[in-house]
Amino acid sequence: MNETQRRRALADVKEFFLRAGALAALLLVLFGVVFGLAVQPDDTMYPHLKPGDLLLYYRLPRSFAAGEVVVFTQDDRRCTGRVAARGGDTVEVTENALLRINGSLVAEPDIYETTPRYDSDVTYPLTLADGEYFILCDAREGAPDSRLYGPVTAENIAGRVIAIVRRNEI
Repeated sequence: MNETQRRRALADVKEFFLRAGALAALLLVLFGVVFGLAVQPDDTMYPHLKPGDLLLYYRLPRSFAAGEVVVFTQDDRRCTGRVAARGGDTVEVTENALLRINGSLVAEPDIYETTPRYDSDVTYPLTLADGEYFILCDAREGAPDSRLYGPVTAENIAGRVIAIVRRNEI
């Protein structure tokens, strides 16, 4: 190998490491600031999300609409749930396991279970403050959600789920 070939090989190696570093920095920013990954840990969102599903969520929105699936933290535990109501809304879980928002019964054709009340400190009707969300799991009976913990603040919401990778055949 002559001197010219050696310089060219060294330049190629430097260029490779420069590009690899730039790619690593880009991935760090994308998945550290803009996007996040989470694994659905349990069946609380069944049948829409299944245990083991990989969730890609978008971290940047700070406002969430009813019906959106979000990743949030409750009692130092990462959870997944569906936004049922947001700041300014009044929520009630009736004695006969129906969900009422702002005085109207909510029709949820994709939810296959009733929404029972829990024995907790949450009292109804509950009016949410700005920046608070009432989050329910899709598997309503027995799932830990806002019926147990109360409203979830925007600071505790990691982001909105934008893609699901089904990791198993369950």
